[in-house]
Amino acid sequence: MATNTKKTAQRQGFKTGEYIVYPAHGVGQITAIEEQNVAGHSLELLVIVFEQDKMTLRVPVAKIASVGMRKLGDPAAVKKALETVQGRPRIKRTMWSRRAQEYEAKINSGDLIAISEVVRDLFRSESQPEQSYSERQLYEAALDRMAREIAAVNKCSETEAIKEIEQNLAKSPSRIKAAAAAAAAAEDGEDGDDTEEAA
Repeated sequence: MATNTKKTAQRQGFKTGEYIVYPAHGVGQITAIEEQNVAGHSLELLVIVFEQDKMTLRVPVAKIASVGMRKLGDPAAVKKALETVQGRPRIKRTMWSRRAQEYEAKINSGDLIAISEVVRDLFRSESQPEQSYSERQLYEAALDRMAREIAAVNKCSETEAIKEIEQNLAKSPSRIKAAAAAAAAAEDGEDGDDTEEAA
């Protein structure tokens, strides 16, 4: 199986060196376009490196569309995603297992707005009740995907992107109200410290 690597090339609008979004793995970088001969057929592959996951993926050029690979969002898409997390969380009254599947599907869709909806719906501020382990896992996964794309678009660090997302989460009207109520309760001395001894 012979492999021939082309360092700078372009296929279907994707070129080497460019960052892309692969639905199942998030943001990756195209490092090369390879040509492999498999059973007498020549196959062109995009080599995509996902640095944070220490993973390399080879995607046949012919499969780019079917796997849902896309270019990074533009600044307008980032702005819309950040506005989405400011909205009121929408929690369906269905069983957690079904909601978890829906959240997972949104995260793996690679769609920045769908991912930001998961971040919005699963975010918990300090004044809110604790999350279950699985809720926290899904929130972290969505936050990570969203931050990686924003970092790549805005050419900033992931830490800066997370800070920007969290600042926008704090702007949600329902969260501002909850924070004010928690502050007022703390001032009245009702900070939830009802630890009564059981008789």
